[in-house]
Amino acid sequence: MQGLHLTADLYLCACDSALLINANTLADLCRQHTLDAGLTLVAEKWHTFPDFQGEPGGVTGMLLLAESHLALHTWPERGGITLDVYVCNFMEDNSAKAEQLLEALVAAFMPGTIQRERLLRGDENGPGSSGELTLEPLNQTSVYGFRFNRRLHARQTAYQRLEVLESAELGRTLRLDDHFMTSEADEFFYHEALVHPAAMAHDAPRRALVVGGGDGGALDELLKHPSIEHITLVELDGEVIDAARTYLQNIHHGAFDDPRVCVKVQDGAQYLAAAQQASQDLILLDLTDPETPAGPLYTREFFAQCQRVLAPGGALVLHLGTPFHEPAQVRELAQALSAVFPQVHGYGVHIPLYGTYWALALASNDLDPTAISPARIEQRLDDRGITGLQYYNADVHGALFALPNYYRKLMPKVRR
Repeated sequence: MQGLHLTADLYLCACDSALLINANTLADLCRQHTLDAGLTLVAEKWHTFPDFQGEPGGVTGMLLLAESHLALHTWPERGGITLDVYVCNFMEDNSAKAEQLLEALVAAFMPGTIQRERLLRGDENGPGSSGELTLEPLNQTSVYGFRFNRRLHARQTAYQRLEVLESAELGRTLRLDDHFMTSEADEFFYHEALVHPAAMAHDAPRRALVVGGGDGGALDELLKHPSIEHITLVELDGEVIDAARTYLQNIHHGAFDDPRVCVKVQDGAQYLAAAQQASQDLILLDLTDPETPAGPLYTREFFAQCQRVLAPGGALVLHLGTPFHEPAQVRELAQALSAVFPQVHGYGVHIPLYGTYWALALASNDLDPTAISPARIEQRLDDRGITGLQYYNADVHGALFALPNYYRKLMPKVRR
């Protein structure tokens, strides 16, 4: 059973169009390169799809090999092709033959861009024995990942792909559009850092707005402050809340049902545009990344809407991305915040689930989180009866805002 599975997704292919729409032409190419690689053809099947809306249909085909198979599918309207080569290595190691076949086909199709995957299969004691390897990119050249033993939930919502995975190390883990959001084991890194620096710097936050945050973790942290009277959670995708209620109780601890919480399933920009009063002491943008449906909420215009509804002494908090892997994004978002708020304080924390040191920012007209002493933070934690935190404490508060030089260079100067 041991073998090598190679896949390649090709885009903007500049090859002869017949390779995308003519099954015979495509089959001839695949047969030749398969035999050239030293693999053994035993059967094949090809199908050309009919024209659709005046455009030629694509081709799906498979070569059955004594060593396993070659499968491919074409999308002529996109200049796209997916390739799938699998060889078993039972009697001999066929890996080099698989590599040769895939590379020959890639060269023939002349893609503009390509995505590749390589998977070793069939060894019960091999790298796949400890679970499904799930990878996430940090940028165009860096990836990281984890292995998960179980997939508890997966569906396509109206806005995104939603998954709940589980592993012994991370526990239940929420993933949206192939990006890790939160896990039972490490959620405290992000949620405590998102909530408590601003909440503790504030004398007595009473009203808060969370935009996004459908996992409920930010709600849970806010509710630890006894002065909180009302929290509005505005989440675009109600199915995230549903999944959190079902699978992520160890993250939100029932916060959705607290009488101080009002949950609204709607677009955050529309909610802010309709808001009339400057009544929010804290606004937390607990969002997916800027390239997702949350993109319009990472703009100067939306930050100005947030500023409009902040009460005196209030603060806006959001994450900016990873300053090492996404410096341009961090700089641009910080500049957009600085164009609206006189005070923009960057801070950071390493988040295991995100695979790197992560940038956040606290923006305000007048609240300075760096001006409060550790002794005062300690006193407020005691006065508010906040215990059981796993990351945040009085000493960590100041350390969060102590930026390494490469990150500091990305941030604008604070206008006091």
